[in-house]
Amino acid sequence: MVRIATNSAYSAVLANLTSAQRRQLDAGDRLASQKNGDELKDFAKNAEMLTAMRTVQTRTEGYLSQNILLTERLVAQDAAMNKMIDAVGRVRQRITDALATNSGEGLMLEVEAEFRTAISALNSRFAGKPLFAGGQVADDPVTAQRLTELTDPMNAIADFFRNDDFRVKARLDDATVVTTGFLAEDLGTAMFEAFRDMQAFEEGPDGDFGGSLSQAQDDFLTAQLAAWDKVSDFLVDQAARNGMVQKRVEDVARDLGRRRDMTESMIGSIADADMAKAAADLAQAEFSVQAAAQVFTTLRESSLLNVLRA
Repeated sequence: MVRIATNSAYSAVLANLTSAQRRQLDAGDRLASQKNGDELKDFAKNAEMLTAMRTVQTRTEGYLSQNILLTERLVAQDAAMNKMIDAVGRVRQRITDALATNSGEGLMLEVEAEFRTAISALNSRFAGKPLFAGGQVADDPVTAQRLTELTDPMNAIADFFRNDDFRVKARLDDATVVTTGFLAEDLGTAMFEAFRDMQAFEEGPDGDFGGSLSQAQDDFLTAQLAAWDKVSDFLVDQAARNGMVQKRVEDVARDLGRRRDMTESMIGSIADADMAKAAADLAQAEFSVQAAAQVFTTLRESSLLNVLRA
């Protein structure tokens, strides 16, 4: 009589079926997530390298985000400085026109308007904070409102500025720190002095640019052209400095972008799944599951119970 025993056969088939199902699940996960795993333990010997690269990636992304915000601030500073430069340029042009036409009609009204434009530029804000106030962010850095305030003997030019001496600095990457802040007092002192001189002459005995220019007025305005040129040159220089910092930020950001792409590529070579291989592994695992299930069914039908029933 032939002895029929299926215990060992069942164990082998179940082990093969379980292994095939596990491979099927793993391949399915790789196809769905496009990753080789979601925990460091899934990457075994590459875990330490992957951790280091992700640390670098996080730091690089932080610098990039900061540099984007910094670029926007520098653009806002550039706009404010150019607003001042334009105001100074219009004052100079108006003086030139007065000399050319021998008439000061409306001159001081336009000077007053450009003074207010300059104040607005010095009090410009970015993200709700004044651009040129230094470390204090509660108040506008310039308090003057009218030209007549500049000639008040109780006031000095410095009294109209309430910025502190803190100049904002920023770290662009691990090795680069730049000074990005400008102070209202530095930008506005010479300009306010030129505005004050215009108003002081207007209030003096030779003033009142209301009609044809007197010889004294002509001489004064001619001398003022050089003063306003000096103010304009200074502001253009400051805007250029701001532009140089902006270019530096853009260069560093470009380098950080390349570094980020390289890091992502290195992480991808470890963490990203080979989709073609994952698809092939899934197909092979599904076939193995089907084969093991078929063997299990066949084995069950050839059990001792079925033989006895027969």
